[in-house]
Amino acid sequence: MTTHAFPTHEYPSDVHQINHEDKTVLLIGTAHISQESIDLVEQVISQESPDCVCIELDDKRYEALTKKKQWQELDLKQIIKNKQLSTLMINLLMASYQKKLGAQLGVQPGAELLAAANSAKEKDIPIALCDRDIRVTLRRAWKSTSFFKKGYLLATLFGSLFDSTEISEEKLAELKQKDVLSELMSEMGDVLPDVKKVLIDERDIYLAEKIKSAAGKQVVAVVGAGHVEGIISLFQEDHSDKLETISTIPPISKMWKFAGWSIPIIIIGSLFAIGFQKGAAVAGANLLYWIVANGIPSALGGILALAHPLTIITAFLAAPITSLTPVIGAGYVAAFVQVMNCPPVVKEFETVSEDMGSIKGWWRNKLLRLFLVFLFTGLGSAIGTYVGGYEIVKNLIG
Repeated sequence: MTTHAFPTHEYPSDVHQINHEDKTVLLIGTAHISQESIDLVEQVISQESPDCVCIELDDKRYEALTKKKQWQELDLKQIIKNKQLSTLMINLLMASYQKKLGAQLGVQPGAELLAAANSAKEKDIPIALCDRDIRVTLRRAWKSTSFFKKGYLLATLFGSLFDSTEISEEKLAELKQKDVLSELMSEMGDVLPDVKKVLIDERDIYLAEKIKSAAGKQVVAVVGAGHVEGIISLFQEDHSDKLETISTIPPISKMWKFAGWSIPIIIIGSLFAIGFQKGAAVAGANLLYWIVANGIPSALGGILALAHPLTIITAFLAAPITSLTPVIGAGYVAAFVQVMNCPPVVKEFETVSEDMGSIKGWWRNKLLRLFLVFLFTGLGSAIGTYVGGYEIVKNLIG
């Protein structure tokens, strides 16, 4: 371990010294699209040679930064089976937002975090990845958001992609001093307080506890500027008992489970009741209506997404069945068939961030088209469930 005085140099206001018990931490607040942040991180680590370098990354994001060909290991079929397609889409949306801003600054998003890792490796300093698993973060954020606010969140993220307004020099200078995604979430905090709590507040707790538990007495921690204030305020408090809670994905509430199963119970029960009251022929006609009402909108969703013909057929056949179970939706079934018949090619993984910024790009890029298949067929199935269910219940009580 190092034994020299710590820190050994004076640094700008972006570097904060925190003393906790026998540990001294130099907390560097960075902008994820700033060359100045890259230079500062490299300077501090080089001059201080700490016992450990903590970085605001989890294993998945660290791999994404360090593995140039990470897309080769992306198993879309497994992602669909695990029902994580929506999580992947939101992750790509947020990454694309940063990359778009970074392009105007000439810096790749997260470059300062990669610089911290490389500087530590060059000096043989241990690295601690101190952020929460990105999958847990995104799924907790999604689950904490109401149905209508989910739409607002997606609209905000999509809107940021298609905003072609050039950023002024003053705004660019301001962005260089900020953690862009944290700033975006802070601005949405009044409308989406639950999302801000998960993406910012919970991670402040997680980051603070992980930095405190890092090996060594002299530590350099590199985090987005939006987390600095929260980490400093939490550092002298013990929140270790909260780590397990904020590191897990909350289970589906009993109310939502009941609501999810109530629809198929009502539909199936109504069909049996119609058959008992009005005969098998009438029940069969209602069943056929259910199939058509679900299948056609879901298939039209596949057509709108320019899906493979087998995907469109699958959407039609799957929707009437998946609508009767909350276990899996028609969107996931259609997406799985789509990726089997029309898998994205190498170039499309590499250009996904750029293609997200144009309407045509969503249909041209096979990975983005997969998301459209998932969204449109799922939406079509939801519409069909309402239309078909309404008609069956009306025929029962009419």
